[in-house]
Amino acid sequence: MDLDALLLSRLQFAFTLAFHIIFPSFTIGLASFLAVLEGAWLFTRREAFKTLYMFWLKIFALSFGMGVVSGVVMSYQFGSNWSVFSRVASPVIGPLLAFEVMTAFFMEASFLGVMLFGWKKVGPGLHFAATCIVAVGTLVSAFWIISANSWMQHPVGYAVLPNGRLTAVDWVKVVFSPTFPERMVHMVLAAYLTTALVVGAASAWILLKDPRQPESRIALRMAIGMFAVVAPIQVLVGDASGKEVLKVQPVKLAAIESFWETRSHQPLHLVAWPDRAIEGNRWEISIPDVGSFITAGRSDAVVMGLKDVAPRDRPPVFLVFWAFRVMAGLGVAMAGLGVWGAWLWWRGGPERSKLYLRAAVAMGPAGFVAVIAGWIVAEVGRQPWVVTGVLRTADAVSPVGAGQVSASLLGFIVVYAIVFSGGALFILRLMAKGPAAAAEPPPGGEPERAPGSPLAAGVAGDAS
Repeated sequence: MDLDALLLSRLQFAFTLAFHIIFPSFTIGLASFLAVLEGAWLFTRREAFKTLYMFWLKIFALSFGMGVVSGVVMSYQFGSNWSVFSRVASPVIGPLLAFEVMTAFFMEASFLGVMLFGWKKVGPGLHFAATCIVAVGTLVSAFWIISANSWMQHPVGYAVLPNGRLTAVDWVKVVFSPTFPERMVHMVLAAYLTTALVVGAASAWILLKDPRQPESRIALRMAIGMFAVVAPIQVLVGDASGKEVLKVQPVKLAAIESFWETRSHQPLHLVAWPDRAIEGNRWEISIPDVGSFITAGRSDAVVMGLKDVAPRDRPPVFLVFWAFRVMAGLGVAMAGLGVWGAWLWWRGGPERSKLYLRAAVAMGPAGFVAVIAGWIVAEVGRQPWVVTGVLRTADAVSPVGAGQVSASLLGFIVVYAIVFSGGALFILRLMAKGPAAAAEPPPGGEPERAPGSPLAAGVAGDAS
């Protein structure tokens, strides 16, 4: 494999994206979780909710900061590594990213200070409003980022100028491109599940040491509620998204399912070994007819195969095929964890089952892995296009040498390994301490924890 500037630039962007997406996928859900906790405290005045809020607020602040820093790094790469893409597509992509800054980032930046440092400086109602605005800001940020990416997946509402640059002729079509609605819902639900898995894992870790810890019992039940309700919904949204991909990106769908021949009664390949060299699967375990039914809604539906597309227009099938199965498999595991937890809750309490608590701890990173796998499916499945059907990835790279890109990639790897690994380890140490850490002075003042205010297990209910 030749490590040319194109491949190195793709590796660099993939590396920084994989690091960056970890933090927004966590903070989107965590901001909403904090809003639920503070709202529950205002409504019930139970100190356990306030303690949980203070505990997770510290983790949110650290994660939000690392997400901002890693996002800034990514934006610079548009100019340094992908200058041709920036020149051609900036009249469309630029405003979408600017809208994200002018709406979401301003909301978050304006009220994050109140949220972090205003606990004793503003009234409870205003502080709760600030928390809700930050939560809404994270969703608005996701809106614009998914909008920009969805347009790149299936560009509509644009025209090509004589100088080769793109321009928007219908902003409604640009913002709400065909794949956007399902992808937006899919990403937000993924963020909520990612947060629920982390909250569940941190709570289960504490409960393994102290099954009577009241705040962790509440948080675990809230996480279980999210697993049980949202994971099955995510499966349905993912199915709807797949059917939309079949309409507008049939080549990506063929890569996801490793379909090589165009025919009806396509099989469902549970596992396979796709090989572009032989234009087929070296081996496969499949269910006949089910592939057409799942992708198109009918077993006799004709679904396009990769052989109908020129080899230079096919994505890397092996990576897309297996990334999708990692994502889907973890989604099924999340739903199973929710059903199992709900059954244990009904039987008296999930904290009584050490096996379930260990499973919840083990599933803690699953949301991050699923999100990264999903983005691999979306971005690698779009190849060889950076803007589908308009601009090839090979034509979008900057005119720089492989040595320059390799030096910057090596620098990113070293810096990220030190800075972000240190930040992640610090967050894990905070989680390991549990909600009792909220008794320490938080940003903005000392929490007023009322001793002797017991909270019976199960009062929190379902966070969703």
